[in-house]
Amino acid sequence: MEELNLKCYAHLGDAVYEVFVREKIIMLTSSLSKMHKINTSLVRASFQCELLDVLEPHLTEKESDLVRRGRNIQISSSRKVNQALHRLATGFEVLIGYLHMHDRERLLTLFKIISDYINSKDHLLN
Repeated sequence: MEELNLKCYAHLGDAVYEVFVREKIIMLTSSLSKMHKINTSLVRASFQCELLDVLEPHLTEKESDLVRRGRNIQISSSRKVNQALHRLATGFEVLIGYLHMHDRERLLTLFKIISDYINSKDHLLN
């Protein structure tokens, strides 16, 4: 399989992570306002950076390299978000997108780690 541009992996990873979060949320509540509140807390750049810290000890050398390379790709400066934070979140999204395309089993393993972490943070789910 041909490798994609890192920006393509980030674009895909953003969507895949969003679906993962939404699937988790619909099991928690049927209130649309609560779903939105929980969703925004779990998909924001700062939380994705927090997840990178959680995942870091579990990442392979290749996965860490993907995050590093994703962190270093050029991003739009029009964002009103901390650029360093956004770059780290982009690295997270590259990892998710890459694993979605190339190693779904590994992605599910990392999603389990993420899910366990989210579940341990009760305040995020209320």
